[in-house]
Amino acid sequence: MSTTDDSYLITAEKQGVHKTAREKWWHVLDTYKIGIIPLPFFILAGVLILLDCLSGKLPSDIVVMVATLAFFGFACGEFGKRLPLVGKLGAAAICATFIPSAMVHYGWLPDVVVESTTKFYKSTNILYLYICCIIVGSIMSMNRQVMIQGFLRIFIPMLCGEIVGMLVGMGVGMALGLPPFQTFFFLILPMMAGGVGEGAIPLSMGYATLLHMEQGVALGRILPIVMLGSLTAIVLAGVLNQIGKRYPHLTGEGTLMPTKDGSIGNSVEEFTGKITVNALACGALLAILLYMVGMLGQRLIGLPAPVGMLFAAVAVKLVHGVSPTIQHGSMVVYKFFRTAVTYPILFAVGVAITPWQELIDAFTVQNLLVIISTVCALVGTGFLVGKKIGMHPIDVAIVSCCQSGQGGTGDVAILTSGNRMPLMPFAQIATRIGGAINVTVGLLVLAKFFV
Repeated sequence: MSTTDDSYLITAEKQGVHKTAREKWWHVLDTYKIGIIPLPFFILAGVLILLDCLSGKLPSDIVVMVATLAFFGFACGEFGKRLPLVGKLGAAAICATFIPSAMVHYGWLPDVVVESTTKFYKSTNILYLYICCIIVGSIMSMNRQVMIQGFLRIFIPMLCGEIVGMLVGMGVGMALGLPPFQTFFFLILPMMAGGVGEGAIPLSMGYATLLHMEQGVALGRILPIVMLGSLTAIVLAGVLNQIGKRYPHLTGEGTLMPTKDGSIGNSVEEFTGKITVNALACGALLAILLYMVGMLGQRLIGLPAPVGMLFAAVAVKLVHGVSPTIQHGSMVVYKFFRTAVTYPILFAVGVAITPWQELIDAFTVQNLLVIISTVCALVGTGFLVGKKIGMHPIDVAIVSCCQSGQGGTGDVAILTSGNRMPLMPFAQIATRIGGAINVTVGLLVLAKFFV
């Protein structure tokens, strides 16, 4: 809609002028939405997907999958947002991930949708495209000084949180009569292992070797704990977001460090001028190239590709490696993915890699108490230590939530729940680096003292 049309509509509304059919249609498109999708588009997408399902074939190509993931992802997210009470505590991210998982398990989602979504997700690795655009975009849009201070200080609350979380979890487990070995190696350590691919799977391989058990059995015991820890963290992030709204002095709204005068300040670079299509394309290409740099680092030294990409992006930012125009384009790409791709990605994750039955099987009272107490202690410590060393405690605590998240997918859900997507670079540090250290140290302790 053009500026002239906008001005006309506003004037017409003020003067009580009768709207034409075209203007009424535009009003419907701009006002009534499911997520970001205009309601008529949403209905049309549903009808087209239904017709494909009735024909028995839903193509897994990117064109059809964009519409399919958007339809289901935003529907689940909108449902979560509208739930009473919990709608403000991260229910949108939880519903977008776990409702699809339940639908797959109980057969409520057509088989063709499940097959096409799983094939698309696993063949394209679209999650990594999402993460690289989010990380690189958030770093490029971040205030340089704030970024330096945040990276230097975030390790202190992370380390303190892990120590306190482990001690509290062990104490609760022992009080409930659980064996200390089981509590630490099959409850606490999996929660802080950094997710599935970089955490649960390497941990299960280590357990299979050291404890002489089948890797599948080990993974079956570990994976539900990872998911429950991530679920707890998602809820806590939503609670922290509401606390931040009630007590604004405790939050930086996506930045870790206050300015010298004590205010929230501007954590985002101020770019001048209009963004061009060329700058937008260069911003997207920058994210992809830096991820390829991370992949090269993974082949050469074994550093996880997202972490290598993160370090490369920080280095580019610190040495002013790209122009402000390209940084601006990168920021717009980041905003696009954050707004338009988050819920579709979470839906794909729920369908393709989130086993509902394993999650339900882990819902024992003892497990839940250990998990909740561990995550709460970890996050609470991050809050207190962050406040003590002059950081925004709400934002530090939300990063701490990611220490018990389900890898990259958990980071997305946690930061979406906490409405702090600009913290993705710090979340990746908490998840990837923190998880790798925990797995390595945990297996070394197991081999040295328990085998």
